[in-house]
Formats: sequence, C-alpha cells, structure tokens
Amino acid sequence: MQFCVLLTLLTTLCIAFAQEESQARLLVHKRLLNKYLVEGRDLVADYNIYNVGGSAAVNVQLKDNSFPEQDFELVVGFPSLRIDRLVANSNISHTVIYKAKRTGLYNFTAAEVTYYPSEDSKEIQVSYSTEPGEAVIILGKDFDRKFSPHMTDWAAFAVMTLPSLGIPFLLWYRSKSKI
Repeated sequence: MQFCVLLTLLTTLCIAFAQEESQARLLVHKRLLNKYLVEGRDLVADYNIYNVGGSAAVNVQLKDNSFPEQDFELVVGFPSLRIDRLVANSNISHTVIYKAKRTGLYNFTAAEVTYYPSEDSKEIQVSYSTEPGEAVIILGKDFDRKFSPHMTDWAAFAVMTLPSLGIPFLLWYRSKSKI
C-alpha cells in the first residue's frame, strides 16, 4: 500500500517537472569586461542570454537603462536588442561599447529581458540579468599616472644619472689608457 502511494507521488512529481520544462526559461548574465573604468575610454558591457528550457523563447527583448545618455556615450552596439526566437538549449551574446563622460561612483543595475515562454503563450515572462553592482569611473590622468610606462620619466632619470656614471668611467678609461 505504501509502495503504491509512493509510486503515485513520484509519478506525479515527474509529470509536473516534465511539464514545467516544456516552456522556455532564460538566464541572463550581464557583466562589464573592463578591469578599470576610465573617463573618456571604452567601457564594454557584455550580455549573455541562455535558454535552459525545453522550448523556444519567442520575441525576446533585452533593455538596459543603467547607462544614462548624460553620463555615457554609445560607441558601438545597441542598448536594446530584439530576437525573434531563441531555440531551446542555446545562447546568444550581445556586446555594447560605451564611453564614460564623467567620473564618479555608478550603480550598474540589471538589464530587463521580456519574452514569451512558448509559441502559443499569451503571457509575457520578465527576467532580469545579474547586476554588476557599483563601480568607480576614474580620471584618465589618474589612470595614466598609475599604469602608463612612464617613458619620459625613465628618459629624464637616464639623463640625470649619466653624469654621475659617465664622469667616473671616463676618468678611469683615461687613466687606464695612459698605463
């Protein structure tokens, strides 16, 4: 008797999970590819959309409002994307390049994805991406000061150390050639 109840319960759960997997489920990953965010330089935002469901997602629309026009200039790409179909067990990548106009602390929020979970579905499903969170955009001068090769500094150092190394060498060389 208990075995029959357990078997019935297990069968019901399997059917419920099988029906749930017949619809599309989208996982969205948003990330900033730059290690350092610098004013006046490119900022690369990458979006990956994965369909882990059992059917195609229809009319997929990606919108990201975390890059306001007064603070970021759009260089390459589109901040919103529309895909007719994203088949089951597939993914798509979308990259947008911005240029930061101002420095400061910015909160990069999640992108919003809307889609129909199946071909015959009437209800729109809403999904949100991961949030990159807060990041600081630094001045270009500060970045150059910290990470540039400092060629002029090294050239000035070489010119300043040349007399202190060159004069003793010349004195030694002249005294050696007289002997």
